[in-house]
Amino acid sequence: MKKHSVTILAALIIIYLIGNLSAVITYPNEYKVIKTMGKISRVTTEPGFSLRIPLIQSETTIPKDRQLYDIAPTEIYTSDKKKMEVDAYIIWRVTDPTKFTQTLNASKASAESKISAMVYGALKTTVSATTQEELIASRDAALDKQEEDDLLDVEVQDMKSEDLAEEGDDQAQTGTGTETDDGMSVIDENTRVISLSSKIIEQLDKDYNPEQYGFEIQLVKIKKLDLPEENKDAVYNRMITERKNIAAAYKAQGESEAQKIRNTTDRETAVMISQAEAKADQLEAEGEAEYMRILSDAYNDPDKAEYYLFVRQLDAAKKSLESGNTTLFLDSDSPLASVFESAGE
Repeated sequence: MKKHSVTILAALIIIYLIGNLSAVITYPNEYKVIKTMGKISRVTTEPGFSLRIPLIQSETTIPKDRQLYDIAPTEIYTSDKKKMEVDAYIIWRVTDPTKFTQTLNASKASAESKISAMVYGALKTTVSATTQEELIASRDAALDKQEEDDLLDVEVQDMKSEDLAEEGDDQAQTGTGTETDDGMSVIDENTRVISLSSKIIEQLDKDYNPEQYGFEIQLVKIKKLDLPEENKDAVYNRMITERKNIAAAYKAQGESEAQKIRNTTDRETAVMISQAEAKADQLEAEGEAEYMRILSDAYNDPDKAEYYLFVRQLDAAKKSLESGNTTLFLDSDSPLASVFESAGE
């Protein structure tokens, strides 16, 4: 009886192991590739349960959903021989699990290595055909739009296109401009705004055809597009020098305008003072003339002349008595003397 129970238990264990090794469970976010002696026998693309032959058939899981791959930052020269640092990430997914298994052995690491090489090649080709000013202008235009589907999606940026403009340029060339037949936009006659992400995807399809490996690259997004760190100090120093020159020019212009204003003010002040002095002299002369006319009228009339002379004598007498002197000397023919004589009688 005991021996029979052991046999049944062993059989159950064997059945469980065989069933466990035979069961294939496919989830919604994955593919299952079943191989028989190393050759693909079937591919399960729909979620569900299926079986395989243990030890003879093997299963490989391949992700079905979109994958994010962040490539390492790289430095690339533009068409005008200027170095730019580019950092990007990639959205990709497996579209054909059979090709993916045959070409890349269903390895995600192998796929990302292949994708990195492809994107670097397409990125280098695209950037090498573009000037630095166009790249920076394209990035700034994307920053200005701030929409989900911009020309670029730049998260980290330090320098603006106006910082890299040639001597004498005051403002960055930004904006969406007018779109041309090659997928680019024209800001002005010298600068274009390019859709860098779209151009990279086009270059990938043209040069590498990722579908031959059973995957597709859906999106290449630029995280950083800037000067290398070692070049920034030189650019910043040039910017500082240019700003100082501009400030010195403004200062000299301001001093020149200030001197003109001072000269004009001094001249107008001198003219106003001269006119005021001339007016004062004129008024003084007119007053003197009026005074002399009044005196002349007073002396020409005997009665007025006598009265005026009498008042003047009174003023003189008053002034002589102010010092405390009580003695007053008068001529016998003085009108005042006759007044005092009349008072004494």
